Amino acid sequence: MSQKHAEQCQQIIETTSAVVVGQKPAIMRALACVLARGHLLIEDLPGLGKTTLAHTLAAVLGLRFKRLQFTADMLPADVLGSTIYNPGEQKFRFVPGPIFTQVLLADEINRAPPKVQSALLEAMEEGQVSIEGKTYNLPEGFFVIATQNPLEQAGTYPLPESQLDRFAMVTQLGYPSAEMERQMLRSGGGRARFASIKPVLKDGDLIRLRESSAAIHVAEPVIDYTQRLLAASREQSEFNVGLSPRAGLMLVELAKSWALIHGRDHVLPDDIQAVFPDLVNHRIHFKGESSETPADLLLRRVATP
Repeated sequence: MSQKHAEQCQQIIETTSAVVVGQKPAIMRALACVLARGHLLIEDLPGLGKTTLAHTLAAVLGLRFKRLQFTADMLPADVLGSTIYNPGEQKFRFVPGPIFTQVLLADEINRAPPKVQSALLEAMEEGQVSIEGKTYNLPEGFFVIATQNPLEQAGTYPLPESQLDRFAMVTQLGYPSAEMERQMLRSGGGRARFASIKPVLKDGDLIRLRESSAAIHVAEPVIDYTQRLLAASREQSEFNVGLSPRAGLMLVELAKSWALIHGRDHVLPDDIQAVFPDLVNHRIHFKGESSETPADLLLRRVATP
């Protein structure tokens, strides 16, 4: 890991924080997802800055951005695109949908019916879409930031488990602190600064950042700790299911990204613990009621190295 890459991460965070005021932890999680080649789902109430975060991060990373508002009457073609007949050429032509971008904001994803939600599965896992027997590759760096409203709100459909598993992290923004909110009320928020945002990264920088993240060293004791967390999730009688090997792989990649963001060339148990809750709590659930989250229980029961 070069010092330059760590400095770039901090510059990305600080530049984004100037627009998305009071949400630095969420910005760091979003950046960790990007570097780990994962996707991010933000579950929270309207008006807390989910769209602004997605748009600003894309601009700071120098990536193309599209926003797709999910609604109850959407069709898969509205996301992926469709094949139309061109009378002049007398042949069919594929018209790409909004998913053909580098950063896709899937806004209020749980307002769309399950068939539309599932249209994203192949794209998020393989970086490609298949339409009428043909495969189309998505742009390099494809990344989904999806938002969903709390399920108790009217007109929402719960995401299937297979869809949730494609998201590396599920997080919440929450309300800003009292002091941050006071600053926002005085200044009108950070959205006015968006027009002056300039990309921190140039062509090829994101690829190099991802390569640097993937090269972060993970010592055997940290691997042992990770494996014990995975095993414990499958052994605890309180859970319906345990964490999958795919979740374990993503946990390690996110921890590497977290280490890079904090300027380290190796993963600590603290990095595993930092990303663990947002990776775990949407993947496994208690059979009954509990006063703590699945991640809290596992971190409490599995001793650190």
